[in-house]
Amino acid sequence: MKKFSNSALIALCAVSLSVNSFAGNKDRIGQSGASEMLINPWARSTGLFGQNTAYVTGIEAMKNNIAGLAMDTAMEIGVSHGAYLSSTGININNLAIAQPVGSSSVIGINVMSMSFGDITTTDYYNPDGYGTFHPQLLNVQVGFARQFSTHVNAGAALTYVSEQISNVNALGLAFEGGIQYITGKKDNFHLGVTLRNLGTNMRFTGSGFAVSGKQTQSTPEYSATLLTPSEKFSLPTYLNIGASYDFYLDEHHLATATSMPKHKLTIMGDFTSNSFINDYLGAGAEYTFKDMFSLRAAYRYEKGITDITTTTTMYTGFAAGATVQTRIGVDGPTLAFDYSFRPTQRPANGVHMFSVRFTRSSKSKSSE
Repeated sequence: MKKFSNSALIALCAVSLSVNSFAGNKDRIGQSGASEMLINPWARSTGLFGQNTAYVTGIEAMKNNIAGLAMDTAMEIGVSHGAYLSSTGININNLAIAQPVGSSSVIGINVMSMSFGDITTTDYYNPDGYGTFHPQLLNVQVGFARQFSTHVNAGAALTYVSEQISNVNALGLAFEGGIQYITGKKDNFHLGVTLRNLGTNMRFTGSGFAVSGKQTQSTPEYSATLLTPSEKFSLPTYLNIGASYDFYLDEHHLATATSMPKHKLTIMGDFTSNSFINDYLGAGAEYTFKDMFSLRAAYRYEKGITDITTTTTMYTGFAAGATVQTRIGVDGPTLAFDYSFRPTQRPANGVHMFSVRFTRSSKSKSSE
């Protein structure tokens, strides 16, 4: 097992050194679809802009690094809601459940949907509109992760993607895989790598692409319906690499050698190589008190983000959040409330995320 752990570390380094091979062709920026697959609906992760790849745990790992699903070998249920650019009517709703399978494996299901409110229907003859329609985006993910040792977690997941309105739809499948490596004197150094959204091309089809008209070049005239095919588009594939280190701030003032520290500070760095948009580079920090309260903040940089005339993202790069959690009873389950906020440039309404998680008591080594 020690040999396996060393091999995993070597593999992580090899992937890190070859990151440029996944950088993608920047001439293809903006040519992918299904951009909702880049959205993380969990408030605990979005408070760090998803830069907790190396140590993410539980159900939120299914939208970050699937390997972390195995870190908490306990049943967990969670729901989240996001006000995307508040006051625009765009909402994100998410439901997930994770269930242990044996002593070291976990299977999880995550369902995320986005709604955009009522949008006015227009056409050539009715430019002012004559009704409304309701776009719906749905991602259904099934994932599996396993602890191969106290130092190595790995996992994989498959996501069903659906985008539709009343007369047009597109379907696809996406695969992802991830690994986490844990080392250090107190298991306080974490490395994580994940490759996400690698899957089938998608294409919009449906009666919305049909046009009816009369054929006047023949005798007698007749009506015909022409169906215009749409182009295929790729999924937003990306490779993410992260590292984090835990500092136990009061470890030199503990009453006994077996006493648990109360104050923990985690610092992290993260790099994301995107195939169709700018790459990300960022860092963050998270303070935790007795696994009951957490504060976190992060900054994520991408090319042009500091100049509003050149930026290609709506975000300013900053993110912050907090968690309050408590155990119900002495050996009962844990109830957690998470919140995050990410300010935006245009429009400047920001993105608010709220999560509620319910975790059954376990002997997990996770800090949260």
